[in-house]
Amino acid sequence: MGSQRQPVSMIIVSYNTSDLLQACLNSIKGQLGDEDEVIVVDNASSDGSYQIVEKQYPWAKGIANRENVGFARANNQALSIANGQIIWYLNPDARLYDGAMDAAKKYMEDNVQIGLAGTALTNPDGSYQQSLEMTYPSQRYTGDLFDGLPGEIAWVMGSSMVARREAIEQVGGFDERHFLYGEDLDLCLSIRKAGWAIGFIESCRVLHVGGQSERDTPPATLLEKKMMAELRFFGKHYPPAAIRKIKRKNRIQALWRLATLRLQILLQPQNQTAAAKFLKYRLTRQIYQ
Repeated sequence: MGSQRQPVSMIIVSYNTSDLLQACLNSIKGQLGDEDEVIVVDNASSDGSYQIVEKQYPWAKGIANRENVGFARANNQALSIANGQIIWYLNPDARLYDGAMDAAKKYMEDNVQIGLAGTALTNPDGSYQQSLEMTYPSQRYTGDLFDGLPGEIAWVMGSSMVARREAIEQVGGFDERHFLYGEDLDLCLSIRKAGWAIGFIESCRVLHVGGQSERDTPPATLLEKKMMAELRFFGKHYPPAAIRKIKRKNRIQALWRLATLRLQILLQPQNQTAAAKFLKYRLTRQIYQ
């Protein structure tokens, strides 16, 4: 079994990823300490995910939602029954490398100023996956709005986040207005505003497949979801003047790209890349009105 450092409650929100969920749970079990726990919240999957957890992983707690309540709300559900003072939010399409649990515990124990930390992510082929950012989207339009916030890291990818329960509860958990996308961005900024720094656990390595719960979603729909999530983030954290500048910049860029892409498509009607970009910028123009 793993180390007896401060207990961790690991929260996994699943939605139609039963194959990946099993690999995820298999990677966790051997690293759990006696007081650690795993909570799986299933958002009404149609692939038997919850039943698999019940039958094959009885050591994991399960919550079966009758409908897909979204990523943010499902995580908050799990937090309400979690016992640990360290909360690890992990996607079902992720797998822990050996030693990840101990590395996460040690880091949180040694860095008391950190409210939430990301982990080192790799792609399935072992290559590095970008998982942290030093600035917020379109931050250059906000002036000195974020000067003075604790730490240097702005936010980390939500596929694997290790958080201090105290910090999560201080900001009220995930903002449930975010159904999917933008939750990690919003949570990290809220935690920094509450006086905690965001960290990065380089020694805690996690394999992340990525995008599996949305693998059947059309690209245009996926893009729209991400843009709308970003707009919600702006509306919550940015002043109106900055939002107006951001929208104007996106509209102008979209109009320019649409004009050039129309010509490219006219000259190369079979160019699928240009057609995909055209759809992207047409959507951008519509959303950033």
